Amino acid sequence: MAFPVHRLRRTRATESLRALVRETHLEPSQFILPLFVCEGEGVRKEIGAMPGNAQMSIDNLVRECAEVKSLGIGGVILFGIPAHKDESASGNYDPNGIVQRAIRAIKKDVKGLTVITDVCNCEYTSHGHCGKIVDGDVDNDATLEWLADAALTHAQSGADIVAPSDMMDGRVGAIRRRLDENGFKNTPILSYAAKYASAFYGPFREAAESAPQFGDRRSYQMDPANGREAMREIELDIEEGADMIMVKPALPYLDIIRMARDRFDVPIAAYQVSGEFSTLMAAAQNGWIDLERAMLETLISIRRAGAGMVLTYFAKPAARLL
Repeated sequence: MAFPVHRLRRTRATESLRALVRETHLEPSQFILPLFVCEGEGVRKEIGAMPGNAQMSIDNLVRECAEVKSLGIGGVILFGIPAHKDESASGNYDPNGIVQRAIRAIKKDVKGLTVITDVCNCEYTSHGHCGKIVDGDVDNDATLEWLADAALTHAQSGADIVAPSDMMDGRVGAIRRRLDENGFKNTPILSYAAKYASAFYGPFREAAESAPQFGDRRSYQMDPANGREAMREIELDIEEGADMIMVKPALPYLDIIRMARDRFDVPIAAYQVSGEFSTLMAAAQNGWIDLERAMLETLISIRRAGAGMVLTYFAKPAARLL
């Protein structure tokens, strides 16, 4: 029988009842905070398009990480902004590069915080693309060496997880082999397996100073129209040795997160990217939405879709609310 026997409002009447039957939960331990580290000392350069976020020198980064740990947030992912860029992305795999030094400083002073590193080349190349340019395009196979070298130096510096985000074919296998050959068989790989060529990355390119100097990244990042292809990308990365996979961006691709969750028995992360963050912030600053409610609603939607981890610039304010 239907109404009036069945009244679904019965379990919505009070907050305690709503909490008792709630299907999806948010915890600070599920969040990963992206951080941008730059050269210098005492540097905190606010990112105009991303209020509350900044490029930070290592000393300030370590203090930020201490706060992150105190809030119970699951970890951080580091993006490096080198003082010098070149065509070969040498700063990415320099054992004394900005990210490598940042990892060592965090591990020394903030015990127990999970440190993930983004392994992509775009912040380090003078042209802003994610690999070696040959005849006007990124050469897939030549780029694999750079990525494997970078992942190894990150692991040697103490990274808990390495996360390739370049979308080169075969990069997970190349990184896995390089890590295993050098004694890092227990270092996990979090693969940006389904990374789309999205309009929502705009503010990040200011934050990471990584905008392409020519063309775009659609020859290697995924077409937003494709869902089944994402499943192929994920399956191949798992076969190559990925321990965890990521869908990026999050909100425009909740269906992809759900498809992946239903199909693959590996941990799934989703990246609530800069454009998602900045859109909510701009609407809130104009008085159009309640920021706290919108922030938590979007995060719960990502979790409900099936992501176990959420990379989000809202990690600190969300953790405080929770």
